[in-house]
Amino acid sequence: MKHLALALSIVAAALGWSVQAQQASSAVKSGIDRSNFDPSVRPQDDFFQYVNGGWLARTQIPPDHTSVGSFIDLRDEAERHIRVLIEDLAKGAKSPGSPAQQIGDLYISYMDEATADTQGFSALKPELAKIEAVASKADLARRIGELAEFGVGGMSLDVSPDPKQPTATTVAMGQSGITLLPDRDYYLKDDPKLADVRAKYIAYLEQIYTLIGRPDPAGDAKAVMALETEVARAQWPAADLRDPVKRYNKFTLQKLAAEMPGFDWNGWASAQNLASIPEVIVGQPSFFKGYAGLADSVPLTAWKAWLAAQLVSEEAPFLSKPFVDAHFEFFDRTMRGQQAMRPRAERGVTFVNTSLGEAVGQIYVEKYFPPQAKVRMQQMVTNLLEAYRQAISTVEWMTPETRTRALDKLSKFLPQIGYPEKWRSYNGVTIKADDLAGNAMRLQRFERAYDQAKLGKPVDRTEWGMTPQTVNAYYSPLLNKIVFPAAILQPPFFQFDADDAVNYGAIGAVIGHEIGHGFDDQGRQFDGTGALHDWWQPLDDTEFRKRAQMLVEQYNAFTPLPGLHVNGQLTLGENIGDLAGLGIAYKAYKVSLAGKPAPVIDGFSGEQRLFLGFAQIWRTKMRDEQMRVQVMTNPHSPGEYRANGPVSNIDAFYDAFSVKPGDKMYRAPDQRVRIW
Repeated sequence: MKHLALALSIVAAALGWSVQAQQASSAVKSGIDRSNFDPSVRPQDDFFQYVNGGWLARTQIPPDHTSVGSFIDLRDEAERHIRVLIEDLAKGAKSPGSPAQQIGDLYISYMDEATADTQGFSALKPELAKIEAVASKADLARRIGELAEFGVGGMSLDVSPDPKQPTATTVAMGQSGITLLPDRDYYLKDDPKLADVRAKYIAYLEQIYTLIGRPDPAGDAKAVMALETEVARAQWPAADLRDPVKRYNKFTLQKLAAEMPGFDWNGWASAQNLASIPEVIVGQPSFFKGYAGLADSVPLTAWKAWLAAQLVSEEAPFLSKPFVDAHFEFFDRTMRGQQAMRPRAERGVTFVNTSLGEAVGQIYVEKYFPPQAKVRMQQMVTNLLEAYRQAISTVEWMTPETRTRALDKLSKFLPQIGYPEKWRSYNGVTIKADDLAGNAMRLQRFERAYDQAKLGKPVDRTEWGMTPQTVNAYYSPLLNKIVFPAAILQPPFFQFDADDAVNYGAIGAVIGHEIGHGFDDQGRQFDGTGALHDWWQPLDDTEFRKRAQMLVEQYNAFTPLPGLHVNGQLTLGENIGDLAGLGIAYKAYKVSLAGKPAPVIDGFSGEQRLFLGFAQIWRTKMRDEQMRVQVMTNPHSPGEYRANGPVSNIDAFYDAFSVKPGDKMYRAPDQRVRIW
């Protein structure tokens, strides 16, 4: 323990938060906002409500939002900053083809609503005509392959590292085909609320078919609903998609054709320049076999209507007002409960930010992310990795063989903080100030070509999967790296002028969460090089699964809406990340005190402030419709349970808040999940 104390005691100093300075200065903030509390609730009964109940009571979800909370607030703030940068570029002189021209003119094209209304859906007409010209099953397969560049066609296709050879790139296929409704249960589950969504979906399909002039909108809508219902039956449930071993199935095109007849796989591959690839990784073989069978048995008229609906829905936000309105009414109002459309300028910023993310990000970090912030964050990540090293070294249930492999993996983690070491280029994509839909489609083609160009090349481990202005963080098991974009390093996650404890509970737990993904139910199946293989001894595997199953059952019992339970299996990885991240952050904080008592600030001990800081970051308020989508499709639990679930399993929380038998937050010691 002496070595750990020495290593982690420098966290406070490295971040400019020395314990001694806190004790000597009354200017140090607790970092806790008491105005958000609900004093009528005991922390021992509902910690989330105690910390956030005042905020929940006074906060209204804006009409143009489906939820509000710490992540959404920061996202909105980042977009306000980005809007200023983008609008300045739109007004200034721009060299053709430069990032400034691309960013500025893309935003101008989005804001030119009058031109978009004049153009209607003319940008789609050539593609729709090709769909309508499909006259055979071979034509259908080729057209589905061609439309893949727009994300249309019933299957996702990614160029990514090969899980068994993570230094090499490969093509991975995943199930899709019901992209207009978010999950198979929306088609299949006998639930009145979902039945209502299905009826409104059919009405939406009729509306867009009318807008593009198809002769039988009602018949097409019913045929497409029937087709997608069968596609949904073939899909794997979301929780089953979490098993990387089951998802690893290599097929040649010849083997696809032999084992999944009814679909012209060679024609499909040729249409997207993939005919020469030696193999593809098929994520869900039974789905693709079912999909191929439907391609063989369902009439071409239904498939053509289906492709038209997918294409129009994908591009609708960039077309004239009737398409924009139809898209909003179904996908935002009906599906997620959003009451009003976001202002066009805000939507324009989101579009530019999504399309030219690293070009915007480079400008963003120059203005809003000081170099010293990256240095401070790097030190905190280093020390939390050390805390994990100590935890893995001493965990009682792990055998020496597996422990050695786990420590080897931890030593090979690659942390990336703030922004990429090198910025990607968008050279070659043409952006016109008067062609919104054309810009959107050219950007989609460009992104597809960018990904395909990686085939046959070594994997670039430094490439980022998020932009610096994204309020989030992630772990990549194939690359064994953790990434913390610049935009998340702000209050309430990261407070430069606050006491240590709240920062450990907030950004410390976020760092710990992402490191923890390397050892969750999925991440633990990859080694330090990113390779997928079983490196666990049978006894360790059994012990891990026993603890994981306890966590599954805990979260299965949470019900955010009547009759709607959290899916503990779907959310398992994120729940493990939350539990491990908070537990490790607590250990790091305690060691940083070097045996000295934490100062009492605002009436709270250091231990209490750490847990309060953790609960603050999960403050969230969500519309019922969005909550239903979240629970049915998202691997993250709702914010209330991200706060209450982990703390109820950590002994230190019981000590900090005197939680006793009979309190609603209480779990008996043998019912508390302890992994790391």
